[in-house]
Amino acid sequence: MLHSPPVRLAEVTCGYTDKQMRGPEKTREILGTRACVSAEMATFEDESSTSQSPIDLFNSQGIDISPNKDRGVCKIVKRQGKEGERPMIGDKVHVHYTGRLLNGKKFDSSFDRKEPFVLNVGKGQVIKALDIGVCSMQKGEVCLLLCKPEYAYGNAGSPPKVPPNSTLLFEVELLNFRGEELTEDGGILRRIKVKGEGYNNPNEGATVHVHLEGRCGGRLFEARDITFVVGESEDMSVPLGVDRAMEKMQKGECCLLYLKPKYGYGKEGKPEYDIGPNAELLYEVTLKDFEKAKESWEMDLNEKLEKAVLVKQKGTQYFKSGRYYHAVIQYQRIVSWLEMECGVGKEQQQAIQALLLVAHLNLALCYLRLREYSQTVENCNKVMELDSENEKALYRRGEARLLRNEFTLALMDFRQVLQVNPSNRAARCRIAVCQRKIREHHERDKKIYANMFQRFAEHDAKVSRLKRKKDESGLVDQNNKSVKKP
Repeated sequence: MLHSPPVRLAEVTCGYTDKQMRGPEKTREILGTRACVSAEMATFEDESSTSQSPIDLFNSQGIDISPNKDRGVCKIVKRQGKEGERPMIGDKVHVHYTGRLLNGKKFDSSFDRKEPFVLNVGKGQVIKALDIGVCSMQKGEVCLLLCKPEYAYGNAGSPPKVPPNSTLLFEVELLNFRGEELTEDGGILRRIKVKGEGYNNPNEGATVHVHLEGRCGGRLFEARDITFVVGESEDMSVPLGVDRAMEKMQKGECCLLYLKPKYGYGKEGKPEYDIGPNAELLYEVTLKDFEKAKESWEMDLNEKLEKAVLVKQKGTQYFKSGRYYHAVIQYQRIVSWLEMECGVGKEQQQAIQALLLVAHLNLALCYLRLREYSQTVENCNKVMELDSENEKALYRRGEARLLRNEFTLALMDFRQVLQVNPSNRAARCRIAVCQRKIREHHERDKKIYANMFQRFAEHDAKVSRLKRKKDESGLVDQNNKSVKKP
């Protein structure tokens, strides 16, 4: 709908609707809140019904917000928003809007689709004027935008609703916005202050040159220029969250990173910075420059094998120091390099298999420590594709299944361990634990079902008693009716 050509208007925002409200003092639901729609929310018909044309209105009242100050995008604030921050590049924003031609004809509106329109602002997902306009707004603000063709659909227009070289009018309400989530768990939130150059990003193993400013609770605790290798930031005391964000940044970019404890200094905190356990951090990061590492396709097999040995050592170093997430990064690099390699000759094949086996085994152990049991099972399965009787893989898979309360599957794994190595005392102990857990589980089930059946029996007895009473009552009534008075 708001996208740049050649996308057709009707193809873009399907699924976002709401009723368009007109007139003073009406209300509507907006993202779970109630907002007053007063005379300030006058539609474009109201504006165009005055003696002033839209062009004259913006010439007299409009503010030029176009970057080049060419009056390509002019703005009139209809309702002030809440004082505070404005959206930054990449933020996820929720807006309501109505778009019209200069003659007042509506060509698009989120209100007609009963949900707000959601976009990542500044990413080219909508016409340039909307990116510029939304970034100028505060939460709750309602504004009018006059957009010249070069900031809208240009020479092509957007047939059939928007003719070529059309100047457009928009009414926009900014409902909400938040930063871009860089991880599935929402642990790293990015807000871009200055957009970077081009489309290249640092990759795993790249050397990056950055400026960091770290804050905790509003207090600046570090400001420094630093160089580190992506995936090895721990060596320079740079938080994991900053490391993980590098692969999303471009040269020259300046962004704010909001880090949950998992991606900051975790449970340990950072005493030298006076940061306690489980603290949330805010980092301002500027990527000054970077040199990419070789991609997998740029290396021959011998180079991959040599690098894999070094990376394995680095991963083991991180594991021993309790930096399990950093260790995972290293072991995953080995898998990405070698999982599709076959090798030439028996020696290379054995080397590939040995490194992959160690990488998956160590990944399984890391994920076990991190309590990510599904990943533990998955990596143990990968090991057993290479070695079906691998004692460590069977044991670690059993541990993960036991911790997931999959007692029967865990019992099978530990029994297989004893088949491979009858002297494994740890597996024997775990078998006893599994058997006890299974018995406890069965006892709980028996109690649950016993109580359930007892309740069913009591309910049936109660229904039966009520039915008998009803039948007896009916019989008495019938007898009374059959006895006639003399």
